[in-house]
Amino acid sequence: MKQYNWATLGCGVIANELANALSKQGRTLYSVANRTHEKAVSFAQKYGISKVYECIDDVFTDPDVDIIYISTPHNTHIRYLKKALANGKHVLCEKSITLNINELDEAILISQKNNVILAEAMTIYHMPIYKELNKIISDGKLGKLNLIQVNFGSYKDYDMSNRFFNRNLAGGALLDIGVYSLSLIRWFFTESADQILSQVKYAPTGVDEQVGILLTNPSSEMATVTLSLHSKQPKRATISFDKAYIEIFEYPRGMQAAIIYTDDGHKEIIDAGDTNDALFYEITDMEKAVNSSDPKEIEDLMHCQYTYDVMKIMSDIRTDWGMKYPEEE
Repeated sequence: MKQYNWATLGCGVIANELANALSKQGRTLYSVANRTHEKAVSFAQKYGISKVYECIDDVFTDPDVDIIYISTPHNTHIRYLKKALANGKHVLCEKSITLNINELDEAILISQKNNVILAEAMTIYHMPIYKELNKIISDGKLGKLNLIQVNFGSYKDYDMSNRFFNRNLAGGALLDIGVYSLSLIRWFFTESADQILSQVKYAPTGVDEQVGILLTNPSSEMATVTLSLHSKQPKRATISFDKAYIEIFEYPRGMQAAIIYTDDGHKEIIDAGDTNDALFYEITDMEKAVNSSDPKEIEDLMHCQYTYDVMKIMSDIRTDWGMKYPEEE
């Protein structure tokens, strides 16, 4: 398979993980772009990257760039997505891929017009543990899915200027951590939710600090989600079937699951993948997708429909709340 030239747009934590993931393959990022040029230069020196752009927009028109990984704050994504896709670049974009479903619709149209892949960097869709669990579920040994319970709670200090609570940086629990919970639910649901109820507690800045969500789909599968940015919870998911339930801890980058069987209570441990290789799995699937001309194979690798379904749910929830970001007003 062809090796592709990756550019990173952003120099934060995820960009460092991306550079390290490529290094495991004996590769380096082709180029780096950042709003602050000095940070881009420092990042390039750290990882031996040969190309740094003076102007951030130059990454979109560089003919040697194949794939751009966007890891800037999510309220900036649509601006960069439109430029990248319009210039024929494949894009792997950090979650949440856009602020709302309307932005995602706009980006998808541009990607289709230019015949390029637009995908969200959602670890859950690429970690081997979830692919292994899908095989077990598909065999029918667990029976029918009934209920999913998902928790994600972080304790963030009440610094209203940081990105978690900053309305101008599209802060809030739903887009920052809820996207993981809803993506996990969509992975196991046989179809997307069509009935959604939610409650919200706002931070002083007006973004969602604490959220509860109840979802049901046409197959009567149900899910509950509890999120908080100011109260620590385990990152735990429980997926309940007729004949067993699955329990996963640290599920955004999970690598182990326990299956507890209903009839006799015995436990089966499933190990697959490594938390530390999350970005490696993402870029490997992305390169396979870019290398493919089969729409079904691309979807099976990148799960773009799941991304769309999750964004639609998050947009509907915020519409119900009446909560908007400055870019949406």
